[in-house]
Amino acid sequence: MPKKPTGSKQIPTVQPSAVKPTAAAPAVETVVPDVIPVAVTTTEEIKAAAPAPEHAPTASAVEPSGDSAPATTKSRRRSTSKSEATQLIEPAVDVPVAAAIAEVVNAEIIVTPTDEIAPAVAEIPIAAETTVMIEITPEFVLEPAFPSVIEPESVVAIEPEPERALEVIAEPPPPAPARPNLFIVHITPELAAVAKVGGLADVVFGLSRELAIRGNHVEIILPKYSSMRHDQIYAMQEVYHDLWVPWYDGAIHCTVFFGFVHDRKCFFIEPHSPDNFFNRGSIYGFKDDVLRYAFFSRAAMEFLWKSGKHPDVIHCHDWQTALVPVFLYEFYQSLGMTHPRVCLTIHNFAHQGVTGVEILHATGLHRPERFFDPTRMADNRHPRALNLLKGGIVYANFVTTVSPRYAFETKDQGQGFGLESTLHTHHIKYGGVVNGIDYDVWNPEVDHQIPTRYNIETIEGKYDNKRALRHRLMLADNDKPIVAFIGRLDPQKGLELVRHAIFYTLERGAQFVLLGSSPDERINGDFWGLKRMLNDSPDCHLEIGFDEDLSHLIYAGADMMLVPSRFEPCGLTQLIALRYGTIPVVRAIGGLADTVFDKDFSDRPLHARNGYVFQDYDNPGLESALGRAIACYRNHPDHFRELMKNAMRSDYSWNVPGQDYLNIYDYIRDV
Repeated sequence: MPKKPTGSKQIPTVQPSAVKPTAAAPAVETVVPDVIPVAVTTTEEIKAAAPAPEHAPTASAVEPSGDSAPATTKSRRRSTSKSEATQLIEPAVDVPVAAAIAEVVNAEIIVTPTDEIAPAVAEIPIAAETTVMIEITPEFVLEPAFPSVIEPESVVAIEPEPERALEVIAEPPPPAPARPNLFIVHITPELAAVAKVGGLADVVFGLSRELAIRGNHVEIILPKYSSMRHDQIYAMQEVYHDLWVPWYDGAIHCTVFFGFVHDRKCFFIEPHSPDNFFNRGSIYGFKDDVLRYAFFSRAAMEFLWKSGKHPDVIHCHDWQTALVPVFLYEFYQSLGMTHPRVCLTIHNFAHQGVTGVEILHATGLHRPERFFDPTRMADNRHPRALNLLKGGIVYANFVTTVSPRYAFETKDQGQGFGLESTLHTHHIKYGGVVNGIDYDVWNPEVDHQIPTRYNIETIEGKYDNKRALRHRLMLADNDKPIVAFIGRLDPQKGLELVRHAIFYTLERGAQFVLLGSSPDERINGDFWGLKRMLNDSPDCHLEIGFDEDLSHLIYAGADMMLVPSRFEPCGLTQLIALRYGTIPVVRAIGGLADTVFDKDFSDRPLHARNGYVFQDYDNPGLESALGRAIACYRNHPDHFRELMKNAMRSDYSWNVPGQDYLNIYDYIRDV
């Protein structure tokens, strides 16, 4: 019997699309219009009055003092829009007084709605004043002012006035004003296509494009690495040649370049320093990484200030740029940069930028007694050290991570690597947004790096790519399913389970393909040994390294994608696999739990189930999910094919995350 995954506890996630304002944020009142009285007379005119409600909530703005902890939000006055309904009524027709009196006494006045009444007004409850009644009291005596004798020829026949229906025409309320476009600046250490190490580069690349498509002005600032791909930058030119960035007791001269990276507007900062901060042949892996990126953060803020740029939102990423909100609050607000708000996205809590007091002297922050305060930047585990990521959490207006489940795990399940208490303190401004993927790059319908393009209606094309994959990797051409792994060979990715999955897959009569490498030569050596051991197998191929073209072919040709991570903030591998109809087999952790739903045990509708999931980080848990996937492929091909279609229907483009981030931007600008 396959092992059934155990149920997970209910996860209280924070969705930025439904961000709740803090206590300081102004509450928007619900305004219910007063009942509209309608008065009807029969002598001179018919009048209708509809008073417009007035509403003006107020909120106080709190300004931080110089020595107090930074305020994370500010209040701003907010008011609701007014809507008025104009009632158009035809005037009464004048008639002789005698006829009017007779009509009042004898006529039954009826107010009836017409078919032309607008639906919006027809639903308004009618108040008691709308009912027209005429009561004749006993004391009321008519004294006709007519002659006692009326000659027959003077009698004029008066036709009664026809009953007039009350017609009320309401104009529709004016449309809500469109949200103004924003000026957004991403400050990032990575950007796909030019300087990529991990998923952070893909997130900035995809999110910046989505925000620009929605009409916002988006710019990106990153270091000018000597190792970046200049062939991916169009029209690169020097735009600011005299930028001096304060550093220790002096300043470092920098040049700023501008260029387009796949239509994205990018600024590249190049420091002229004997330290060669970004002229070292690779992006990370140096002992002074903390100093390098602290300088970049200060240089980016100095460039914004001196160039006169005042973005609505500055979006920074990971510990490398976590000092940006610190610099904004401590330096640049007093220099006039009071308009920008800061959103910090944490892609992985395992890396936090923990360092010593030297960083304060280098950047000009100084005052150790201020920043070693536990409420600011003192590391929670090592109070004599400073934590740059913690500083970003404290000073930013809003903090996101890359999935709601990971936000919960880091705050409440001990996966914050020491920052759990800080996240609890600032929980009101912390939430998770699932990453998207760029469907212009990862889409089998338009992918030019695979032999046969296909979509959900032509899913048979996937089998052509499967044959091409087998041919390229010299695997046996048979009817066996192909299980794949693509990713860094890193302990986070569950390497023990990857190794076990290789042998388990072969034992179950399936094929296995691996593409990945590690910066740790010991790990690379272990997998090279495994490759030599399995080199003669016609059902297994391990590719130690990374090949972009081959990754596309594996996504298109494999039947299942294995992601058995120890922890996974979001994960892009399973999202790409879903797009290509490759069934993910994942552990229920972080973003994997937010995006993959078990075919057999999920409580979601059948059409929303798109993969196989296991709970425990052990071999039996892996075998439960992977074994069920292989069995379904063999024994129920129709079910497996429908599961492939479910996977391809899953929408993990940047459309929804893009709107979530815009909601966050609007929120931090309004409070």
